[in-house]
Amino acid sequence: METELNRNAEGTPRVPWNKSKMIGSKPPLRTKNVWSIRTKLQVEGRLRDLAMFNVAIDSKLRGCDVVTLKVEDIAPHGAALDRATVRQRKTGHPVRFELTEQTREAIDAYIKAAGRRPGDFLFQSRRFPGRSLTTRQCARLVSGWIASIGLDAAFYGTHSLRRTRATLIYRRTGNLRAVQLLLGHRRKHGPLSRDQGRRRLGYRRAGGRLNYLGRADMLCPRPKGGFRPRAVILAASKARRHFFRNET
Repeated sequence: METELNRNAEGTPRVPWNKSKMIGSKPPLRTKNVWSIRTKLQVEGRLRDLAMFNVAIDSKLRGCDVVTLKVEDIAPHGAALDRATVRQRKTGHPVRFELTEQTREAIDAYIKAAGRRPGDFLFQSRRFPGRSLTTRQCARLVSGWIASIGLDAAFYGTHSLRRTRATLIYRRTGNLRAVQLLLGHRRKHGPLSRDQGRRRLGYRRAGGRLNYLGRADMLCPRPKGGFRPRAVILAASKARRHFFRNET
């Protein structure tokens, strides 16, 4: 029986994870879409969703950072702050953002209604008390907001909220460096591409396959019972730099 199960599992063709799914960068929301979602959430009286949506737009944080916000990060003394600082989970660097008046009002109303205290997660899970919302649940909420105003939820995601305010600032000022700082990007030329990251880590593509070169001193084998001469290490480093310079 176990052999039959293994045979069936091996014989089943593997389905790609991105089949029939929209992949790639998600576009930002337009100003009229933002106001439509806000108005709909206000009319329906969904305080938590309204506060989460406003915080995601103003803070320009990733979804994993929005769901793990705590009360003391936004409202340490019971009222929402004008400016807050949060350490990003992905990079570990702090990022500072400003909260608008309507966002502060939404946060204050939600904290008062939900009875949140310092030390609690701002957006807690209803199924597991004491835990924060998961990024998957946040993505479902965003899809519901997008679909409620007549847009196709497949084209948008949690990153659309992160890019909305940043895109608006860039269109008004044209200052790309300021937008990068607001988003918490450290590199002046944007994030590394996949090929650039592979080159930095010591990978190269040859014959359709990725080969790992490793550090510069790993290009030449270590002699048995001894160490590599420094001249050999420098030569290997020079060869590697020459290879990547010609590859690009």
